[in-house]
Amino acid sequence: MALAYLQGQGLRLLERNYRTPGRGGGEIDLVCLAPDGTLVFVEVRRRTSAAFGGAAASIGAGKRRRIVQAARHWLLRYRSPPACRFDVVLVQGDQVQWLPGAFDAAASA
Repeated sequence: MALAYLQGQGLRLLERNYRTPGRGGGEIDLVCLAPDGTLVFVEVRRRTSAAFGGAAASIGAGKRRRIVQAARHWLLRYRSPPACRFDVVLVQGDQVQWLPGAFDAAASA
């Protein structure tokens, strides 16, 4: 549902469920390319209700840190990495909410 939504917004899927090698690494749900060439690392959170803060409340500092770590590892394939950002897609019931630039690497380091 989240991927279909993002593709409808013009993003192109590059990779799904990327995991860093080794123990204790991070995972990125979706790696996409925006129409302007920006590389977009997407965390997808699904919750059935808004109880306990809903989907957004489940992305704490530790989770953001692991996503940034995984993104840095993914970017090693580039000699000169493109511009990138970290988005979050919240799926609650049948509602999709896209938060472009939800957090940045510097604040999550």
